[in-house]
Amino acid sequence: MSKRKVLLMGKSGSGKTSMRSIIFANYIARDTNRLGPTMEVEHAHVRFLGNLVLHLWDCGGQENFMENYLVSQKDQIFKNVQVLIYVFDVESREVEKDYGYFQSCLGALLQNSPTAKIFCLVHKMDLIVEEKREDIFIDKERDINAKAGEIFKKVGCTPDIRCFRSSIWDETLYKAWSAIVHKLIPNAETMEEKLLKFAQIIDADEVLLFEKATFLVIAQAKINDHPDLHRFEKVSNIIKQFKLSCSKMGSQFESIHVRNNNFAAFIDSFTSNTFIMLILSDGTVSTATTLMNIRSVKKHFEKLETKQ
Repeated sequence: MSKRKVLLMGKSGSGKTSMRSIIFANYIARDTNRLGPTMEVEHAHVRFLGNLVLHLWDCGGQENFMENYLVSQKDQIFKNVQVLIYVFDVESREVEKDYGYFQSCLGALLQNSPTAKIFCLVHKMDLIVEEKREDIFIDKERDINAKAGEIFKKVGCTPDIRCFRSSIWDETLYKAWSAIVHKLIPNAETMEEKLLKFAQIIDADEVLLFEKATFLVIAQAKINDHPDLHRFEKVSNIIKQFKLSCSKMGSQFESIHVRNNNFAAFIDSFTSNTFIMLILSDGTVSTATTLMNIRSVKKHFEKLETKQ
C-alpha cells in the first residue's frame, strides 16, 4: 500500500476544512458553515484508487498553531511530505502576514521535504465580482511566485508552484483538486496513454476517468478540443451532488447516458475505484456496442490500479 502525505495549510478561516469536507467527506457547500475551526492538526486517511492512501494533515491556521508548526513541531509537520497545499483567502486583510507564514512554511518544507510538490489555492473567489476575478487572480499568482522566489533563491532553486482559483460554490474546487491528486497517482501518465489509445480505437472525442468516491478527474485523453475548459469539473460537481441525492434515497448511482443528433455521452461504473466517461460526436452510436467496448478494456485498467 502506497501512502502520500499531504499538508493543507493557510490562515484560520481561509476555507481549508470546508474544501476537504466537500471533496472527501461528501459535504455540500451550504452545510460547511457548521464546521468549526481546526484545532492544531486534524488527520484523515483517505483510500484513493484502492492501494493509494492520502494522509491529509489539515493544519489549523490560528497564529499560535502556526508558530508551533514552524518551531517546536517543524520536523514532525514538514518531514516526508509529498504535497503542500497552501490556501489563501482572496479577501484577507492581513496580506503581508499571510505571505510571511507562507514563506516560513516554504522554508521548512525545503529543509525537510525538498522534492514536495506545491500548490496554492486562491480561495473564496466567489466573493469577487466576476469581471474582476481574472485580474485579481493573475495579480495574486504573480505575488505568490515572487514571495516563493525569495525563499527558493536562498537555496539556489526556482519555485515550481501551480496556482488555482477556487470556490466551494462552483467547479473550480474540483479543477484544483483533480490537478493535485493527478500528481499523486504514480500511473497517471500510463493511464492517459491507454485512454488515448482506447479513444482512437472507438473514435471517441474524449475519454476520462473519475475516482469513484470523490468524482475527481484522475486521467483523461482527448482527440478533439472543446471551448469549455472546465466542462469536466462541472460534470464532477453535478454528478457528485446527484450521487449524494441517490444515497439519501437508498439508491446507488451506476450510469448516465445522454445523446442527441450531434453527440453521445456515457458515464458508467468502470473499475472498482473509477467511473469512465466517453464523449462521441456520433449521436447514433450503439449503446450496446459502446458498453461492450468499455467492458473489454476494464481488466487492463484494473491491473494498472493494483500497481499504484
